[in-house]
Amino acid sequence: MDISELYSLFLHYPQITTDSRTCRSGSLFFAIKGKNFDGNSFAGQALAHGADYAVIDNAGYYTGERTVLVDDVLKTLQHLARKHRRMLGLPVIGITGTNGKTTTKELLAAVLSAKFNLLYTQGNLNNQLGVPLTLLRLTREHEMAVIEMGASRKGDIAELAEIAQPDYGIVTNVGRAHLEGFGSFDNVVSTKAELYDYIRRTGGVVFIKKESKELQAMAEGIEQVTYGTSDDAFASGHAFGNSPLLVFDWKQQGKVHMVETSLVGAYNLDNVMAAVCAGRYFKVPAERISRAIASYEPSNNRSQLKKTPSNSLIIDAYNANPDSMKAAISNFALMRHDGPRAVILGDMKELGSDSLRLHEEVIGEVEACGFDHVILAGGEFTRAAAECACDAAVYPSAESLTEALRLAPLKGFCILIKGSRGMEMEQVVEVL
Repeated sequence: MDISELYSLFLHYPQITTDSRTCRSGSLFFAIKGKNFDGNSFAGQALAHGADYAVIDNAGYYTGERTVLVDDVLKTLQHLARKHRRMLGLPVIGITGTNGKTTTKELLAAVLSAKFNLLYTQGNLNNQLGVPLTLLRLTREHEMAVIEMGASRKGDIAELAEIAQPDYGIVTNVGRAHLEGFGSFDNVVSTKAELYDYIRRTGGVVFIKKESKELQAMAEGIEQVTYGTSDDAFASGHAFGNSPLLVFDWKQQGKVHMVETSLVGAYNLDNVMAAVCAGRYFKVPAERISRAIASYEPSNNRSQLKKTPSNSLIIDAYNANPDSMKAAISNFALMRHDGPRAVILGDMKELGSDSLRLHEEVIGEVEACGFDHVILAGGEFTRAAAECACDAAVYPSAESLTEALRLAPLKGFCILIKGSRGMEMEQVVEVL
């Protein structure tokens, strides 16, 4: 079956699933392979549970008229999503970057939803599987889409851009993350630039930070709509509050709009201004822009403020790399707080051969800030702390740290909690 025939089938059965347990009438099951499973083996179960067809790439599971045999299920899903996006032809904004891309996506979605029927990436479905699954949720009722694109190796963004075909792009920033997969920081830069490369080739538009000379150079030759603190940016704004929630203003036609957010950290100014910029570009009324950003509540342990009976917690534990660690630590150091301050940090993952040095750098940043209490968790921080001979409490894992805090709890602190997703640093929240 070629892609046109499969697309006709999709139009009749537009619900896509990769989980045989959630199949129902009107759905197509795609037998995706994982690290520890082969989706082909669940094709029969998917059909029994209600799927109308199962798309497989192992002939051993072919059972006849309701199974569709293809060369590669994932590639077929991607080609189907690309065709569907092209057939609908609505505007698509692609977002990538080392830090802040998910928060920017959420803020942008909040702003644009104030005017448009918008589809946007849910959660972190931003990879080679998540992007096509998101695009295949598009219907003719949608007016626009915002698609987040993640990368862990060179070429990822180029591949995702060919699937999503964005007309507009945002690269939030370029930093040191996933170095193990990329091999070098230069490869990180070139991979993020792949979004610009696609938009340059197709004549699109980018929303870009005015003050970032690096991004400006990467986007040379593309129509640029700028945001930042510069008065001559298309969307200009400034942070005014950071204790700990961000308060900022932005200007439109001489009128200043002041916005109180629920986001922790002045470093989120870039994220909110990207959303303001796109909102202005697409003519969302100013009051709706401000209201959407003020109403946005962060989730998934991203820039969240939580007050418990014992402490005030700043939870930024969804992910971490050296640049986001530095930003969170320096921002925390500048926050006004009457009581003592503590920092609880977990390992930064996937840094390859630079891991020890980069963890030592973070320890240096923390020690320079003079916090009242520093706690480190994970094998990498344990190694780095031994090398630095730092004055910090060190634990081999988040689990051992949690147990220690259960026995000797902290009380009366303002506490920053940050670490890579794999460390599951959010588990310490329950004992704080």
